[in-house]
Amino acid sequence: MYRILICIFMTFLSVASFAQGKVVQMGPSVLEQLQQRDSVLIADQLFYGFCLEKVEEGTQFAFPQTGDTLMTNIRIVRPWQLDTVKASRARKGEPRLLDLKGGVVVTSFDEGIYYLPPLAVQRRSKDGVVDTLVFEPQKVEIKTMPVDTATFKPHDIKGVIRYPVTFAEVAPWVAGGLALAGLVALALWLVIRYRRRHNPEYIRKDPAHIVALRKLDKYRGNRMWAPEKQKMFYSGITDTLREYMAARYGIGAMEMTTAEIFRDMKATDAPADLLDQMKELFERADFVKFAKFTASDEDNAKALPVAVRFVTSTYQAELEEEPEQVGHEVSDGTGISDNQEAKEEK
Repeated sequence: MYRILICIFMTFLSVASFAQGKVVQMGPSVLEQLQQRDSVLIADQLFYGFCLEKVEEGTQFAFPQTGDTLMTNIRIVRPWQLDTVKASRARKGEPRLLDLKGGVVVTSFDEGIYYLPPLAVQRRSKDGVVDTLVFEPQKVEIKTMPVDTATFKPHDIKGVIRYPVTFAEVAPWVAGGLALAGLVALALWLVIRYRRRHNPEYIRKDPAHIVALRKLDKYRGNRMWAPEKQKMFYSGITDTLREYMAARYGIGAMEMTTAEIFRDMKATDAPADLLDQMKELFERADFVKFAKFTASDEDNAKALPVAVRFVTSTYQAELEEEPEQVGHEVSDGTGISDNQEAKEEK
């Protein structure tokens, strides 16, 4: 039936065009899908037309009147349009040659297989010769859903869900959980480290004699002996010694007077001659600080050595006491010390 209709159409076209020139068979027409898919869906747009190469510039074309529809269930979205695809340079005395592409854009809202009608275009050359170009028709299949041309199986919009869950699906969640746990552990470690650094129990303290000697070292040299600096010189030395006595002997030297300090220091293991020199140093410092007394260079020169000697002597005495105490407390594993055994033997 389709071939019969085409023959009738071609016969009618030949008779209608007889008076205007000959009919030229141009081969197949062009059918292009404007959406990039494997199949043509409902409402997809198609370009239906023809291509001509090396057409002389100035040639005129007339297209058939089609209206809003090309055929039943095939609607025209864009009417006939002729575009120049390529233009060659004109040679001397000859017209330019053009590559042309013309046609209509159609669509359909009904599923089915459609045989599009053949295209007939009237051409008039520059010399006035008129002929009709006839292009063979095309077939198009309109579908309601996309079809994979490789497997010919319809696919659901959401894709295929497979159960049970594979490791590849779970791996990103596991990796994310491990990364989150690592960040939490790192945050906790930083908090604990910060607290330890600012907790007095974890702060490492230097021994009292090291702290005292380090502070006393700042007062070396006679530049601190100038009358206007003596108050700061003696205050710095005596305050450092007060801090050392408080740490070494456990007395409240920072709040005590000179007399009170050396009254309590007599009960310690500090050498008596060294205590006398220290007491003299503290009394001279009190005169400088409170009575505006100016000490001599000889007294100033002796102040720092006396203070350093007191710190080093009392510190050495402390070191000598520790091994003695350890030796007396050593036992043979029975819980009885060596001193106790000697007493029992006697």
